[in-house]
Amino acid sequence: MLDQVAAALEPRALAPRCLVVDDDAPVRSAIAKVTQLLGLAPLEAADGAAALRLLAEQGEVPLVISDVNMPGISGMELLEEITRRYPDTAVLMLSGVADVKIAVACLDKGALDYIAKPALLEEVRARVAKALEKRDLLLQRRFYQRNLELRVRVQANRIKELFLQGVQTLAQALEAKDAYTSGHSIRVSRYAVQTAVRLGFTGEKLEEIRLGGELHDIGKIGTREAVLNKPGPLTDEEFLHITEHTMLGEKILAPLARENPTVLRIVRNHHERMDGRGFPDRLAGGDIPFEARIVCVVDAFDAMTTNRAYRASRTPQAAMEELERCVGTHFDPDVVRAFLAAFPDPGQLPLTV
Repeated sequence: MLDQVAAALEPRALAPRCLVVDDDAPVRSAIAKVTQLLGLAPLEAADGAAALRLLAEQGEVPLVISDVNMPGISGMELLEEITRRYPDTAVLMLSGVADVKIAVACLDKGALDYIAKPALLEEVRARVAKALEKRDLLLQRRFYQRNLELRVRVQANRIKELFLQGVQTLAQALEAKDAYTSGHSIRVSRYAVQTAVRLGFTGEKLEEIRLGGELHDIGKIGTREAVLNKPGPLTDEEFLHITEHTMLGEKILAPLARENPTVLRIVRNHHERMDGRGFPDRLAGGDIPFEARIVCVVDAFDAMTTNRAYRASRTPQAAMEELERCVGTHFDPDVVRAFLAAFPDPGQLPLTV
């Protein structure tokens, strides 16, 4: 019979571990035996310093049972360190002083429960079981929250992906509507990216410039074909109508506002001028979003080097000279320099798509 009891109290190799910390060896041993009866494999430490060393060597454990008053590192200090280093560990505090303030302080610092000494072993057993159950619930809730956040993020990304696919289909429809601008959006996007790299853009910001360049004219889907393809000069009414494509594009892309505000700024402000005579907001100089200034330059270059209904294309060299001529009034000088540095050989332009 005694052999069976002893066997029941032997730590099981695969049992989850717990750590019992108390400078009173008989109390520590008794609590360790209670945890064994609950299916745990106890580790023992006589003070806070020894407990931290054990945790560093052995790794995180599901449960720590610690006395409050110990020499050296106190139980309260140990509690703070454990909650900081091992936030998934449940901590149960013991104290020989029945003081409500101490109990409240322990709970406030992250302990799951507090037991006043001397405690019946059955009470310790019940509190340990309750602490482990509470820990499991907390971990389950955290897992559920993280899993839910991941699912929401995946779903949001999928919605965004489908939205962008739809918008890119619109962009293709726009180019089919305006035969003179076939490939324009892709070329502008590529010019913008290589220019932006010269200006120090990387990562997510660079991707936003790529997307903004591709979608900068999306609002022209609402522009009358007679205006888009008019071979002669526009009337004031027709010019006003075509300027509205910047605001309509912003409205179409409004679902991107939270995560991709740069794209919206490009779409709205890529026709602003440094001298404030652009549209739609008549912004000037540094008030124009820098990314929009990049697309402004490369959009103008591509427009000049492709045939339009109202004029024949210019050579890339002539278009580059026009960019330089309009530095400071129409175009940002830094952007023009970066564009010319990114594409030093006019003979290789325009890009083919």
